Amino acid sequence: MPNTKHFLTRLRLLDEMLSDRHHFYTLDELTENVNDELRAMGCEEVTRRCIEKDIHFIEIDGPFRIPFERSSASVFSEEKQKDVVNRILRYTSDAIPIFNKEMSKDEKYLLSEAMSLLGQFDGLPELEGLERLRSSLGKSDSRQIISLSKNPLEGESTLGELYTAISNRQVVEITYHTFDDPATKLKIMLYPYLLKEYNRRWFLMAMDVAAGELRNYGLDRIDKVKPLPAQKYVPYNGDINERYEDIIGVTYYEGNPVEHILFWVSDKSKCYVQTKPLHESQKKYSGSKEMALRAEYPQLEGGFFFSIDCMNNYELIRELTAFGADLIVLSPDNIRNEVMERVEQMHQAYQKLRT
Repeated sequence: MPNTKHFLTRLRLLDEMLSDRHHFYTLDELTENVNDELRAMGCEEVTRRCIEKDIHFIEIDGPFRIPFERSSASVFSEEKQKDVVNRILRYTSDAIPIFNKEMSKDEKYLLSEAMSLLGQFDGLPELEGLERLRSSLGKSDSRQIISLSKNPLEGESTLGELYTAISNRQVVEITYHTFDDPATKLKIMLYPYLLKEYNRRWFLMAMDVAAGELRNYGLDRIDKVKPLPAQKYVPYNGDINERYEDIIGVTYYEGNPVEHILFWVSDKSKCYVQTKPLHESQKKYSGSKEMALRAEYPQLEGGFFFSIDCMNNYELIRELTAFGADLIVLSPDNIRNEVMERVEQMHQAYQKLRT
């Protein structure tokens, strides 16, 4: 009979891990994960022998009699610097977990709406299964309420495979090529953290395991995604979204300072920029601050003055030049000079067409 102290907590945790079809767990990993949760609750840790008894209770002694599958997996050990074979176990694919909760009517409705939205991404896995499940929840209205612009490349399975890997905290190996050398295929092992859309393109933010660096990868350059369920996943330390709060787009340069960028927008484009901000930090100036700016820049008639606070990168300069003469960068000098240089390059390119 298993140790009854915190038994239900251990049972819930083990049931969740053993029913996970995207991971393999050894007895040591099951014990470690359970103890992590117990420590967080301020409870005493348990031994591996205690976890073995809990599993025996789930499988044989208790009322559940859930069938298990056991196998071996080869995993690279950093400590031993070689592959080691570990015994792994989990429920069989047809097993019904202990904590199989019935959904309420409201939960079914929300799940149905969420699946309708997810179903618009062609790359998500098991879309037919999702649609059957959505229909079985009882909502007959199949009208599309939200429409999202999609890149044609989203029709491939890459987005869905990476979505599944991130949600299940699973290590992956991608086969990747660059724009400069599409014929060369690179195999990279990653801890995937975030899928980010920018300018109708999708990017994967992930830790390159070999390099030990956080990098981004365009999904249109990922040729294959291979899950590595036997490899231990290392989560991002903190909120991955916070890393990208101070930039436009996806290009992040370590050490770049956050710049306070002041700019003017003409009457032609001011409402567009006001209602579709260049960055979440965007502010529009009014009152005494606006009057001071108009006195400082009398040559700029009408329009609005704005500012944003973000790091310098390729996407920032591209956004600032996209409005042409309708957006003028006033400060700082380094950002204004980059915009002026980009505009001059454009001018020279068009001048060549006249010769």
